[in-house]
Amino acid sequence: MDLELNATQQAVLETARRFGQDRLAPKARDRDRSHQFPFEELKALAALGLLGVNIPEALGGAAAGAVAYSLAMMELAAADASVSVAVAVSNMCAELISTYGSDTLKQKYVPRITSGDAVAGSFALSEPHAGSDPAAMRTYAEKRGDRYVINGSKQWITSGQFAGVMVVWAKTSKDEGHHGISAFVVEGGTKGLIPGKPEEKMGLHGSNTVGLTFEDCEVPAENVLGELGHGFKLAMTALNGGRIGIASQACGIARAAIEASARYARERHAFGHPIGDFQAIKWFLADMKTRHEASRLLTMRAAWLKEHDKAFVREASMAKLHATDSAVWICDKAVQIHGGYGYIDEFPVDRYLRDARATPIYEGTNQIQRVVIARELLK
Repeated sequence: MDLELNATQQAVLETARRFGQDRLAPKARDRDRSHQFPFEELKALAALGLLGVNIPEALGGAAAGAVAYSLAMMELAAADASVSVAVAVSNMCAELISTYGSDTLKQKYVPRITSGDAVAGSFALSEPHAGSDPAAMRTYAEKRGDRYVINGSKQWITSGQFAGVMVVWAKTSKDEGHHGISAFVVEGGTKGLIPGKPEEKMGLHGSNTVGLTFEDCEVPAENVLGELGHGFKLAMTALNGGRIGIASQACGIARAAIEASARYARERHAFGHPIGDFQAIKWFLADMKTRHEASRLLTMRAAWLKEHDKAFVREASMAKLHATDSAVWICDKAVQIHGGYGYIDEFPVDRYLRDARATPIYEGTNQIQRVVIARELLK
């Protein structure tokens, strides 16, 4: 793996860093307090090509590759993790449609995501009774003439209240297990698609998370994504790539927590010295930085493998597992370094910890990542 960034990757990194520092970070606390969805910010990110980093230029993307996408996610998450969640899911949906969709679906929906016209993309797989076990889903799509009619419900859907384009999974046969699951492209606002009340989450307050109810929701048969009955494979493929995005997000949050902690350790004095002079704080910072660098290298390796069309499933799970567990640990230590000030929102580290806590859960819990890693190892 080449650790030197090429010109395109460096340009994407710098673009995301400037946007994060100039546009996202200054208002991150306000979005956290007000639970404000970042409509304007997503539109601006689309104009920079960051809603389609790994999408072909013909479909409105930047065609910059998986490594550039990972770097962009790190920068955006360091500024505001809530915004990075919407960016990650939009990229994942656009990539899924551009990879498996018919020419009609690609041309109709991918540019809507990459341009920001759709506001965001959503990925509707989980259900109230089917999270880590998507094969247990109950949502069903019945063929009626030239349309499919979807009935059921989804849970934990990022940007689900506002997304203009969604990829939705439903059973299309009565087969047990994952056989017979299909994927559909569904437009936001379709009759019978009903977003629920936004969830009151611990963190990521600027990210919209809702349940979805489908009541006789009609979708054209041509909106089947990929082959009928092969939707489970598409979901797993998307999640494998998505885990690189979540690992990147965790790296960004962790880096922000480390930078805030180092800054505080230089400025805060106790017993006549900056607290950074004390061994306890030094060792916290040293361990935090070491875990972060290990996470970043694991993530970059997984992204590099994906970009070069090499097997990356195990590496993506390893990156997601290590980076997200480490981010929670690092952010917890950041709060400890700040003492009482770490427990209030005058400093950003409480937000970092609340935001980081979601990362070991979504895109496959870290318990599932251990299953994937072991399964790949024992093949």
